[in-house]
Amino acid sequence: MTQTRRLSVAHEHEGTRLDHLVAILCPDLSRSRVQKLVEDGHITIDDKQVKPSHKVKADENIYVHVPEAVPVAVAPQAIPLDILYEDRDIIVVNKPAGMVVHPAAGNYEGTLVNALLAHCTDLAGIGGELRPGIVHRLDKGTSGVMVVAKNDEAHRELTTQFRQRTVKKEYRALVMGDPPEEGKIELAIGRHHRDRKKMSARTRHGKEAVSEFKVLERFGDAALVTVIIATGRTHQIRVHMAHLGYPVAGDDTYGGGRTMTVGKTKIPRLMLHAARLSFTHPDGRVMNFEAEVPDDMKGALDALRRRGYR
Repeated sequence: MTQTRRLSVAHEHEGTRLDHLVAILCPDLSRSRVQKLVEDGHITIDDKQVKPSHKVKADENIYVHVPEAVPVAVAPQAIPLDILYEDRDIIVVNKPAGMVVHPAAGNYEGTLVNALLAHCTDLAGIGGELRPGIVHRLDKGTSGVMVVAKNDEAHRELTTQFRQRTVKKEYRALVMGDPPEEGKIELAIGRHHRDRKKMSARTRHGKEAVSEFKVLERFGDAALVTVIIATGRTHQIRVHMAHLGYPVAGDDTYGGGRTMTVGKTKIPRLMLHAARLSFTHPDGRVMNFEAEVPDDMKGALDALRRRGYR
């Protein structure tokens, strides 16, 4: 049902933009959500419709009407999920390789969002829609830990942490070649100038990207590395490692066909896994989650170990 809140403008807030003040006084509403509510006439000044940029005056009354969240045009699907943690604010899952996170052209079903819509019966809504709040993504071929918000306040808090780079993200990757023991990659990433579906470290208009890697195990012509990323650019680890000459095994986009086998060992898919994720819960608790590499990746690593390399 629609919620209605009455806010009285204090003298110290006089001259503040309406959208900014409401976002401060109603921490469960994001700035963009407030702006949309104002534009739709759901936030008024003394029952008069104004613009988000309206400068409030002392003793004005702000009426905030928050409509009930509406269903989204995405079908819930009862898809099994590996749930690591869940409460009323967030859900943490171990995403399997092969699952797309969000519906898009060519992938309207079988996504993580489809599965979450069926599983989460307590969604409070994100931006006025009954949908899970995706705050970061993993590629279709990447497995591992993801956190998803279940309401606006949690979505805003987690988004802020990712933007401020306080979230710790650690990956496991099987890479081709014989990389140095450790390294730090600081190369901006942007769209490839010819193939817009790909990213590239050779771009004039890229965004800052920082990755640090360390070798955990060697297999002669391949190595298992741990990668910590300070930023979260699209395909970041795949682009950075390929740029150094050590593409992720199974990555035919950035490594070509040569990444599909290591010696005589066949690589079943992209060998990239989000192993650890650390963040602060909206209630202030520091939370740490881990997920072991999945069976297909374990199988590939065990096959390489049986060759006798260390």
